[in-house]
Amino acid sequence: MQWKIPPLLSVCAACCCFSVIMTVKRRFLKKVLLVLSVLLCVPRCLSGTGTARSALMVVEGSEPDGEAQVSDDEDPEDLEVFQPTDQWQELRPGQAVPAGSHVRLDLQTGKREAKLQDSPGEEEEGGRQGTVNTESQTFTAQELKKALKHFKEAAVVPTDEEKEALSAQFRPLDELKRDMEVLGMMMETDFQIMSRLLQQFNSSAASLEERVSALRELEYLVHQVDNAQDFITIGGLQLVIGTLNSSEAVLQEHAALVLGSALSSNPVVQVESVEGGALQKLLLLLATEQPLPVKKKALFAMASLLRHFPFAQQRFLKLGGLQVLEALFLSSGGASLRVRAVTLLYDMIVEKELILQHGLDPVPDASHEARLRQYSQVSLLPQLAERGWCGLVPELLASPEHDVREKALRALLAMMPPCRELYRGDRALAGALSLLQEQYQGLAESERGFGDEDGYFGELLGLVESMLGKLR
Repeated sequence: MQWKIPPLLSVCAACCCFSVIMTVKRRFLKKVLLVLSVLLCVPRCLSGTGTARSALMVVEGSEPDGEAQVSDDEDPEDLEVFQPTDQWQELRPGQAVPAGSHVRLDLQTGKREAKLQDSPGEEEEGGRQGTVNTESQTFTAQELKKALKHFKEAAVVPTDEEKEALSAQFRPLDELKRDMEVLGMMMETDFQIMSRLLQQFNSSAASLEERVSALRELEYLVHQVDNAQDFITIGGLQLVIGTLNSSEAVLQEHAALVLGSALSSNPVVQVESVEGGALQKLLLLLATEQPLPVKKKALFAMASLLRHFPFAQQRFLKLGGLQVLEALFLSSGGASLRVRAVTLLYDMIVEKELILQHGLDPVPDASHEARLRQYSQVSLLPQLAERGWCGLVPELLASPEHDVREKALRALLAMMPPCRELYRGDRALAGALSLLQEQYQGLAESERGFGDEDGYFGELLGLVESMLGKLR
């Protein structure tokens, strides 16, 4: 005998069912409660309305103990299964989609659509061909498995004939090694290149362009310390120093550039250059009428020769170097030379102060005391004041370029000890400093507005205020 309960219309009806079946044994009651809670109470509580989609059937069992059995008999209309085809079809709410079907959402209509998967040989939408999506950056696990399966199946061991054909396309390793050895024997070292370039420069058959080209290549090579010292060994340094007296301005320019590059931070070359008369020839180029490019390169070479070399600085002062720089400063059309000359003097002043006060040598050696003694003999500041440089440097403050003003301010501060009294009585200097202070206060405030507390204009303002403070 079976009891069929019609579809319930509300949660209240479910409660009535509970009261009817309370007489059923405990095991039967548990089953009924479980089925009721899943099939009736939860959906009704969530939706609040709606009709039941399944019927609860209580079947009297044939067990000896007479216990009843619960069977959940699904109504055919409860789960409607979607039947996909090879065409996209609309999915109705509540329809179940078979596994493996393609499902998409139409963004224009907002409806879901489904269809059967394409056959493996056909090209699918989204650039998927066969088992691998060649355009997408992601792959499904099934695609990877299929791809690995085909990869293993496609692995073919080459035959002997194919191996021989492949080997014929490449040269044997031993043959390549022999060729590399031959190339190594023919490769030129920097020393050989410099020797060849010097021969090219000295050749009577070489044109002016070829000689200039040789100097350009030499300038690139002598930047390296070892190459510059080898340049001395093969006679290149003396040759370049002699070229400073050439009648061709272009040769003088490039010879001075080669000399300056070889001298940079190279004490061996500095000593050889002083002994070879380079300082006198460079001063001569700066003191005579020469094209501006020649003077620029000569000043660069002289600065490289004097830096960190107190003996050369003494010779520079004895040979009238300050007078040469003064004439260069006062010459017309040489604004860039004026800044370079003041920068060189500033570097020499600061260099001496640093080594006398703190020492430039991290580990003092036997030559440290000799270097200190040589720096103490360089009387640069007194001679600058004597030659009128205290009145020349302030002229650079009138420049509209901030970089030029910076170099002038630093030089003025470095020259303060012998020039202080002159600066205090110079009303033009005080007025120029006040204008600069006002200008850089505004610029520094703009920098701070952008979050730059230690900006460039703030640094310039500090130099101006330091200068004004020393003049009070």
